[in-house]
Amino acid sequence: MTTDLASLHRVDFPLLDQEVQGQPLIYLDHAATSQKPRAVLEALEHYYSCDNANVHRGAHTLSARATEAFEAARGTTARFIGAADPDEIVFTRNATEAINLVAFTWALDRLRPGDEILTTAMEHHSNLVPWQLLAARSGAVLRHVAVTAEGELDLDDLRAQLGPRTRLVTLVHVSNTLGCLNPVAEVAALAHGVGARVLVDACQSLAHLPTDVTTLGCDWLVGSSHKLCGPTGMGFLWGRRELLEEAPPFLGGGEMIDEVFLDRSTWAALPHKFEAGTPAIGEAIGMGAALDYLSAIGLERIHAWEQVLTARLWEGLARIDGVRLLGPTPGRQPDRGALAAFAVEGVHAHDLAALLDVEGICIRSGHHCTQPLHRQLGLTASARASLAFTTTPVEIDRFHERLEDAVGLLRAHA
Repeated sequence: MTTDLASLHRVDFPLLDQEVQGQPLIYLDHAATSQKPRAVLEALEHYYSCDNANVHRGAHTLSARATEAFEAARGTTARFIGAADPDEIVFTRNATEAINLVAFTWALDRLRPGDEILTTAMEHHSNLVPWQLLAARSGAVLRHVAVTAEGELDLDDLRAQLGPRTRLVTLVHVSNTLGCLNPVAEVAALAHGVGARVLVDACQSLAHLPTDVTTLGCDWLVGSSHKLCGPTGMGFLWGRRELLEEAPPFLGGGEMIDEVFLDRSTWAALPHKFEAGTPAIGEAIGMGAALDYLSAIGLERIHAWEQVLTARLWEGLARIDGVRLLGPTPGRQPDRGALAAFAVEGVHAHDLAALLDVEGICIRSGHHCTQPLHRQLGLTASARASLAFTTTPVEIDRFHERLEDAVGLLRAHA
């Protein structure tokens, strides 16, 4: 029997206990940013109230305590993704910066004109634009693997495009629009078969299902704290030690150096080589608290409960006249992401979101930073409801009811 995690843990999230527009808040925008449990808020408050000091640089007690908590968060992050070596975790401002770090260190140093980068047509702009910039600078060729009619990665197209000039395959683990769970382990095996490296954007999977870099077989993985119940302004890159060692620094300045002379410098050991300047200390500690919180619940339990919720969300949307759902159905892909993006015939997504907001319901509307995918789907925008383990079945049912009302009202005034 699947445990109702919302009834057990919703009380840990103070933001959810409020009214918006005079209605009980129903927050269905977790794919954009997650909410924060008290454990995270308390970790932030404790750091700034008791231990606020710079890390790695001071001999005094506060600096030592801050450094210990900061590096403990690195170890927590490594354990959360199954990485054996905490030094393979590089703290960044967000997942976007982590992708750019790989693009403009390892990739820029190694890609030559005519080399090929394979990404996919479903990528978030964060995993498209950096590679466009890199291709323009390096002369590499950027190619895109197609999406099937069912809204899944086209593995046949991937196999057809892999070749001797492929140097990198970079893809999302779970699509923030289609919700599909990509077969990263299979992709990695195919890519490694032609000597290519693999980067995975795991922003939409890390908070929702167990993720292990060894099982995935990838070479880099990026994540974002604010989608993991942690603070904003914080993310991380995991990379294989040998790849991080051979890559040049990303940014120059304090902290990332070993010795500095007027005309030259030498670099610090991993991971500090990539962490120039004062880091986001409180945010890293907060992310560590968030990962500990999720781990204590159990990602297997979270995934099982969210799959129940996702099926309920999808089935209710499918019953509304004129709704076009994007991506594979929960039956076709039972491990799909805990979200549903959809379009309604004759109704704009922004209008739907505005009317639902009046009812205290938060959903996303727009292109979700996947403009190329929306163009391929023939859409300028879609609406998206995304869930977390704190979502209740009652909230999903109310969302369906209010959505149907909103569709009827908009059609009546069209």
